[in-house]
Amino acid sequence: MALKKSELYSSLWASCDELRGGMDASQYKDYVLVLLFIKYISDKYAGKPFAAIKVPEGAGFADMVKLKGRKDIGDQINKTIIAPLAAANSQLSQADFPDFNDPNKLGSGKDMVDRLTNLIGIF
Repeated sequence: MALKKSELYSSLWASCDELRGGMDASQYKDYVLVLLFIKYISDKYAGKPFAAIKVPEGAGFADMVKLKGRKDIGDQINKTIIAPLAAANSQLSQADFPDFNDPNKLGSGKDMVDRLTNLIGIF
């Protein structure tokens, strides 16, 4: 049986609401856009010399996927993915990225781990 577009949109919207938790949608988009950005630059530029954006070894989207389920996932995204990307590219600043270890926005403990793991899993 074919899925109607309206059913698909409703399902996607409900999934986003669940992942977003209590966070405001305008803040949630910051996290989603950063993940999309990292996925895009990893797919397009990782391992390519003279690329417009340098993706350091160990700081690509595949490396972020390896963090899924870890209790320190938020801290590791900040330290091993975002910080090296910002350091390797003068046009990027770590201050331009949201804090992936913020318990006020992402929850704490298992809630944060689950939320970030599921969010990464979407991509």
